[in-house]
Amino acid sequence: MSKTQYDVDICIIGAGSGGLSTAYGASHLGRSVVLFEADEMGGDCLNYGCVPSKALISAAKYAHAQGAGAKLGIEPAKAKVDFPAVKAHIQGVIDTIAPVDSVERYEGFGVTVIKERARFKDKDTVESDSTEVRAKRFIVATGSRASAPPIPGLAETPYLTNETIFQIDEQPKHLLIIGAGPIGLELGQSFKRLGSEVTIIDIAAPLGRSEPEHAKALVHALESEGVVFRAPVKTEKISGKKGAITIHLEGGETIKGSHLLVAAGRAPAISGLNLDAAGVTHDRRGIETDDCLRSSNKKVYAVGDVAKDKKGYPRGGLTHAAGYHAGIIIKAFYFLPPLFNRWFGKATTDRMPAAIYTAPELASIGMTEAQAIDAGHKVRPLTFEFEENDRAIAERSREGEVKIIATTKGKILGASIIGEGAGDLIQMISVAMANNVKISGLAQIISPYPTRGEAVKRAASSFYTDALFSDKTKKLAGLWTKFH
Repeated sequence: MSKTQYDVDICIIGAGSGGLSTAYGASHLGRSVVLFEADEMGGDCLNYGCVPSKALISAAKYAHAQGAGAKLGIEPAKAKVDFPAVKAHIQGVIDTIAPVDSVERYEGFGVTVIKERARFKDKDTVESDSTEVRAKRFIVATGSRASAPPIPGLAETPYLTNETIFQIDEQPKHLLIIGAGPIGLELGQSFKRLGSEVTIIDIAAPLGRSEPEHAKALVHALESEGVVFRAPVKTEKISGKKGAITIHLEGGETIKGSHLLVAAGRAPAISGLNLDAAGVTHDRRGIETDDCLRSSNKKVYAVGDVAKDKKGYPRGGLTHAAGYHAGIIIKAFYFLPPLFNRWFGKATTDRMPAAIYTAPELASIGMTEAQAIDAGHKVRPLTFEFEENDRAIAERSREGEVKIIATTKGKILGASIIGEGAGDLIQMISVAMANNVKISGLAQIISPYPTRGEAVKRAASSFYTDALFSDKTKKLAGLWTKFH
């Protein structure tokens, strides 16, 4: 049986954030697009990641609030958690958003959507079981999957990942989590707040890439709610069956639980793409791309989690990074002359913000203080604690601070914020960095009172405190007073 043939402008493999955004942009510019997706439209973020986890976090927030009002004069009460109803809430959120990413919507844009697994036939062709596509350009946007660390016994032990934990039939009595990264901390705190016992295990210290003092503060906050950490520690073996899992730690300690969640990293989803046939350089870390996201095959580009740079570092890892990559692709293909791409079509990700949606939230962008020093910069760390923020005081939620990393000349290199609403507050610094606004620009912000955003302004303003109130300026102020 012959296959249906297409010859189009863009062929996209993967309907997650990067693939859908590219398809949307290209189709709205009148380009012909074929989009392959073998699994769920919307990818990992909608179905197994960002959306369901934030829905779970929201339910856990309400459960926790019922017992956390004593400091505000509200008598604590024990929350009654209906776990099937929590699951229905999560699915309802997914169902509400799903039409935005649906086959029907994208077909309405003129995109040809093929719900089959795709692979390269050669350097110019992608095929599936029923279809063969030749295209001017190909976009690989297949994302990533949860990876399992090489721990003895893990492969023989039933475990959950972010793709399966939202489908469990019953609430875990004791959830064991391998991995003290963002996923482990977010889900760990949420299940604890819903009433599960939670133990988080990792071979490394939690959040090793974050500002150390902020990482420690977040771990302390979770510990104060009853989450148990065993990190850093080596796991020697994992054993057990459904409902009865045992983790054997170095030194003889054993931890028993009802469920095991593996959240110890992710791996690019490139298996079965037949990239060798396309002449695309790749390895287990993903598809090698240049700064414009182009692979060794000049017709093939990679966006999101599947892309890495020539040094092997990932370019993705975040849903909004994949969306950003799609914007770069559209700009390069349709708004820039080809010779200009090397200057204006680069996917610069050194200003990519990230947030961990625990309570308190931890958000970051750019370099940490240590990274800036290692890079040879003369650094001025600027901080302001929520302890002194009137909105935080009024809400009895004063934990955390804003920390901005600037050079001695006022260039912003990065920032970290820990506290309520940090994921929203970091956007102020993201805007500044994206537009090359120096610390003086942040210091001139006028914030409505009382808001947590004032803390960003106060941190930035501290850059000038010593100079503004020095003996020299006091004398100058005294001089000018004589003329008024």
